[in-house]
Amino acid sequence: MDPGSLSLRRRIAREAANLLYSGSEKEYKQAKLKAAKTSSSRLLPTNLEVAIELDRIADENEGLVRQKRLIQMRTEALRLMCLLTAYHPTLVGSVWRGTIHHDSDIDIVVYHDQADDVLDTLRQGNIRITRAEQVAVTKKGNRKVSYHIYAESSAEEKAEIKVAGSEEATLRTKCEIYGDQIVGLRIEELKKLLGQNPTRRFVPF
Repeated sequence: MDPGSLSLRRRIAREAANLLYSGSEKEYKQAKLKAAKTSSSRLLPTNLEVAIELDRIADENEGLVRQKRLIQMRTEALRLMCLLTAYHPTLVGSVWRGTIHHDSDIDIVVYHDQADDVLDTLRQGNIRITRAEQVAVTKKGNRKVSYHIYAESSAEEKAEIKVAGSEEATLRTKCEIYGDQIVGLRIEELKKLLGQNPTRRFVPF
């Protein structure tokens, strides 16, 4: 690739990342298309290229505060996961990765066939539920339905708990942004991380 194209590609990735960071766009695909259109180009950077720029923007704007909040969010994630022990919770998303920014929330996946049980457990733990809904996603012709619970903890951190079927507990998914496998952190792994290296990142760059 010639230097001019590389520079344009980087600019488009940066603009797409800005759109995501500001909240103007929520999805990588739409952010990339809009950024390319703004630059009158058909060049589309990869999701990873946009993620790298998004990470840079967050560092530039948030600095050390970002690292302090990451520790706070991981600590709060552990508290939520301990409440949900019976459902084999896994921390995923930007709090697992260590790539949070100002608008990030805590993403946890639990595995259980009755979403109401998970809701009751959260309520008993004094977690405020702001919304709960079924979400259907179709990928490569396969339609999967999961239940998503949106909550707010006592530390005022927002969380999204995805209730997946128990049969999915052993499955691993490829990340559409980083291209690696979504492994996440279980309770004991997160405890160890907070004790030894609380700001560690899990990214392929």
